[in-house]
Amino acid sequence: MKRELRITSDGSPTVFSERWNQHYHSVHGAFNESMHVFISHGLKASPAQPIRILEFGMGTGINVWLTCKEAAHSQRVVYYDTLEAFPLGEDLWREIEIGEGDDQLLFEKIHELDWERENLLASSFTLRKMNADILSWQGEANHYDVIYFDAFAPSTQAELWTVEVFEMCFRVLKPGGFLVTYCAQGQVKRNMKAAGLEVKALPGPPMKRQMTRATKPIQSKEQATS
Repeated sequence: MKRELRITSDGSPTVFSERWNQHYHSVHGAFNESMHVFISHGLKASPAQPIRILEFGMGTGINVWLTCKEAAHSQRVVYYDTLEAFPLGEDLWREIEIGEGDDQLLFEKIHELDWERENLLASSFTLRKMNADILSWQGEANHYDVIYFDAFAPSTQAELWTVEVFEMCFRVLKPGGFLVTYCAQGQVKRNMKAAGLEVKALPGPPMKRQMTRATKPIQSKEQATS
């Protein structure tokens, strides 16, 4: 599977996958997109302390890196699980220059840490990388505060944006927990609602009108009327 490093408009790196004919991040700015969708409307929007985050699509590791940096800045305790069916090879991630000094060392550590186990990435940040497919993965029910849903677009991998996948997201989220994604496609939002999630459109990152946040209700309709 051929993949190559590319630079986005804000100077931050992404990877282009020839197999999927897709970039891993917005070409209008990988950092800008991740900060807006996942940090501002994901990590910062959750009051949970400690906070448990699940990421679908580790990709380059930029979301992990940005979350770890922001968590240190805001003194958050984070348990971060990330799934990736096709991890980057060392030959590729070694090429990625994401910052200088400690920033670059942190990025490299993310990729060097063992898979399938909990690793202490920083003093209050625990990372578990799982080489797994979203379609076959089964997580613990009512476990996560936030899901970063960062899979390839529905036009490329429609099977990852189905009612069944969002039912799994509903199951692993805590009541009141939520999913954030760059995608605002109408059918995707209908699939989320069919899975029981409450859906809200939010302003999108640069060059994109909207993004989506989908919340697991604290009470089901049945509980509310009982």
